[in-house]
Amino acid sequence: MPQETPAAVAPAADATAAAGPAAPAAPAAGDDAAVDPADVVPPPPRAGTAPESAPADEQGVSTWITKEAGNRRIPFDRARLERSIDAIHAEFPMLEIGDYKRSVFGFVERKEAVNADDLVDHLIREAEARVDLAAPQWEYFAARLYLRRLYKRASRNRFYDAEQKYGSYVGLQESLADRNVYSNDILRAYSKEELQEAGRMIDPERDKLFAYNGLYLLATRYLATDHSRGVFELPQERWLTIALYLMQDEYGPGKGSRERRMQLVGEAYWALSNLYMTVATPTLQNAGKIGGQLSSCFIDTVDDSLQGIYDSNTDIARVSKGGGGVGAYLGYVRSSGSAIRGVPNSSGGVVPWIKQLNNTAVSVDQLGQRKGAVAVYLDIWHRDIEAFLDLRLNNGDQRLRAHDVFTSVCIPDIFMEAVERRGDWYLFDPHEVKRVKGWYLQDFYDEKKGEGTFRRKYEEVVADERIGRKTVKAIDVFKRIMVSQLETGNPFMFYRDEVNRKNPNKHCGMVYSSNLCTEILQNMSPTRLMQEIISGNQIVTTKQAGDFVVCNLSSINLGRAVVPQQGQGDLITDVLERLIPIQVRMLDNVIDLNDLPVPQATITNQKYRAIGLGTFGWHHLLALKGIHWNSTEAEDYADALYERINYLTIQASMELAREKGTYAMFPGSDWHTGAYFRDRGYNGPQWLDLAAQVAVNGVRNGWLVAVAPNMSTAQIAGSTASIDPVYSAFYYEEKKDFRRPVAAPGLSLETWPYYEKGAYRLDQFASVRQNARRQRHVDQSISFNFYVPSTIRASTLLELHMSAWREGLKTTYYVRSNDIDVAECEWCSS
Repeated sequence: MPQETPAAVAPAADATAAAGPAAPAAPAAGDDAAVDPADVVPPPPRAGTAPESAPADEQGVSTWITKEAGNRRIPFDRARLERSIDAIHAEFPMLEIGDYKRSVFGFVERKEAVNADDLVDHLIREAEARVDLAAPQWEYFAARLYLRRLYKRASRNRFYDAEQKYGSYVGLQESLADRNVYSNDILRAYSKEELQEAGRMIDPERDKLFAYNGLYLLATRYLATDHSRGVFELPQERWLTIALYLMQDEYGPGKGSRERRMQLVGEAYWALSNLYMTVATPTLQNAGKIGGQLSSCFIDTVDDSLQGIYDSNTDIARVSKGGGGVGAYLGYVRSSGSAIRGVPNSSGGVVPWIKQLNNTAVSVDQLGQRKGAVAVYLDIWHRDIEAFLDLRLNNGDQRLRAHDVFTSVCIPDIFMEAVERRGDWYLFDPHEVKRVKGWYLQDFYDEKKGEGTFRRKYEEVVADERIGRKTVKAIDVFKRIMVSQLETGNPFMFYRDEVNRKNPNKHCGMVYSSNLCTEILQNMSPTRLMQEIISGNQIVTTKQAGDFVVCNLSSINLGRAVVPQQGQGDLITDVLERLIPIQVRMLDNVIDLNDLPVPQATITNQKYRAIGLGTFGWHHLLALKGIHWNSTEAEDYADALYERINYLTIQASMELAREKGTYAMFPGSDWHTGAYFRDRGYNGPQWLDLAAQVAVNGVRNGWLVAVAPNMSTAQIAGSTASIDPVYSAFYYEEKKDFRRPVAAPGLSLETWPYYEKGAYRLDQFASVRQNARRQRHVDQSISFNFYVPSTIRASTLLELHMSAWREGLKTTYYVRSNDIDVAECEWCSS
C-alpha cells in the first residue's frame, strides 16, 4: 500500500463560501472532509511496517488528495469514493446516480491535486445542482454529505470515533464550559447522571430530517463552536441543550421532582428534534451559552422630553447589542415647529430623533453579524407625518432621510373612513393638544367600529380653534403611503382601534404600536425620570418604569406537526395536543430565565408574562393537503386550524396557571371576565367550559398567540415561512460562480399544482380573507405581507388596504413588489 507523500504542489484553493447562510452555495472549506479520507483513498501503512508495494512516487499516481493545508497528500482511490457515494445513494435509490458520479470523478481525475475540502464541497454542490421537480431528494443527499463533515470535525475536536456520530454529552458540556462558550447553568442544575440520561435521548436518525439548506444554516449560525469556529456541538445536541436549559428550574422546593423535570426535558427534546416546532432565533442562538438573551423583539415608548428621548436611544442600543429588534413609538414627541419651554418654533420634530435611532441601528450591530433593526411608529394625525412617510425614499433632501429604520403608521378607523369618502384630514402637534386639552389624543381608541371615544376626542380637537392644525386630504396622505410602500416596502400599517378593542388586557393599559415585525401587540407606556440625587460621589437616579414590551416567541411547524402521525399503533391527525403544552411551558420558562438588557423590560415581562406562540409552514401544509391557496376551502381550514391552536394554547396556559399561578394583571382582564371568549364568538360547549375554567384558574400568560415572520427557523425546519406563500415553486438563485436550484418544501408532482402560482400571482384579496379568519384566533397579530407587481394600479393597492382594514386585520407588514408583467397578474389586472 502506498505511503503518504509530502505535497509537492500547493493545495487547491478553498471552495468559495456561499454569499449567505440562508442560501449557501457550498459549506465553507476547512481542514477536514465530510467523507473520511479513508473512504476516498487507501490509509497509510502502520508505523514500522514496509509498504505493500513500491513507493507512491513510482506508481504513476495521477491525482493526489491534499490535507492539512497541503502538508499531507495521499493518492486518490476511485473505488473507495464510489463506495462512499453508494452508501448514501442506498437511502435514495430513486435518484439517478450515474451522471453524478461521472461529474465527481471528472472533477477529481483531471487535476493533479485536489484539496479534501474542495472535493467534499464539489460533492455537495453537484448534488444540489440536481434538485428539480422530479428529484427533490438531492437536497437530502447533499445534507447527508454535510452531516458526515460535521460528524468528522466534531469527533476530531472532541476525541471520539466518528462512526459513533455523537460523543459524550457530559464531555461536551464540560469542554465548552471550560472554553467559556457554554454557561455553567446546565452543569449546576443537573447531576452528571441526569446529563448522561439526557445524552441517551439523542437520536442521530433525526439529523436525517434536515435538508441541506436548513442544516447548513443551523450549523454555521447557531451550533456552538469554540472561539476558533471549530465544530463541537452537533444538531441534536443543540436541541437537547435548549431543552435542558429551558427546563432547569422545573425542579426544586414547591416544584416537580427530578424525574418529572427529566420527563419535561424529554418532551422538549422530542418537540425540537422532530422539527415539530422551533424556538425564536435568539433562544436557538443563546440558550445554554454565555451572554445574549432569549427574546426576539422589544417595543419602547419614547417620552416627549430630552431625557426620555436619549434614554430610549440608550435602551435601544442595549437591546440591539444583545441581538434584539426594536419597535419605537414616537407619537408623544412634539412636532417640528412646536414650542419648547414656551418658546415657539423651537422643536425640530421627530425626524432628527429618528435619524439618531437610524445611526444607533447601524453603529450598534449584533457582534458584527448584522446591523441592528429598528422600526419607528408614528400616528397618522401627527403633524410630522408627511416628512415621516418620506424618510426612506431615495429622492429629495437626503438630510431628511433615514434609510436604515423601518417606518410604520398608526391608523384609526376614522382616518380610513375619511379615505373612503375622500374627506379632509387634520394634522396636530401632540404637545399642543396636551397643553390645551390636558390629554393626549393617542390615549384613546374607539371601543366599537364606527363609534367610540377616539373619534369624539379627535372631533373635539378639530373644533378647538386654539389648536393649530394642517388640513390635508386623507386620500393624499394615503397616496404618499402607497408611493413609499412601492419604493421601499414601508410603511407597515397598524390599525390601532381594532388592536385595542381586541386587547385582552385593556383594563390596565393601551397598545400604541407594534414591534419590528408587526405581530406583537401588548400594553405600552414610557419610562420617565423621576429624580437624580447626589449622594457623596454617587448619583442616584430614580425612574418610573414604563411598560417596555418583550416578545417571547416560538412557532409550530405546520408542515410536520399537522399531518398524520403514527401513535401507539393508531394513525392520529397531528401532534398538537402533545406539542402545545410543552411549547407553552418552554415559552413561559424563557420569561424567568431571560437576562434582559433593559431593566424595565424585565419588570414588564414579569408583570404580564406575555408569550407569542406562532406557526410557520402554512403554504407547505396546504400543498400537502391538496388545498389551493385562493380557495374558500383554504379560508375555512385557516379558521378551523387556528381556532384549535388557540384553544390548546389557552388550555395549556390555564393548566400552567393552575400549577404555578396567574400573571399579575389577570384580575379584571378579558380572560378573567370572559369578554375575550364572548368577543370572538366562542360559544360552543368546549369553549364555554374552557372559559369557565379560565375564570377560576386564570391563565399564566397575559398574551398568548402571535404569528411572526420566522424565515430563518422555517428554513432550518425545512418548511415555508410563517403564513406566507412561497416565492416560486422552483427557481434558480444566482450565486457568484453557479446557479443554485431552489425547490418549495415537499415539492413533487402531487404538490406542484398547489405551489405553481407563487406569491406574486396568488390572489392577495384571498390572502386577506384567509388572515381575517385566522386573526380571530390570534390575540396579538400576524406578520402579513402583500405581494404585488410593481405596476399595480394605485386603486387596486388602495382597495387591498381597505379590504384588510374592513376585514378586521390589526396590522399589515411589507408591501413586497416585483417587476412581473401586470398582464400576468390575474387578481390585480381587472
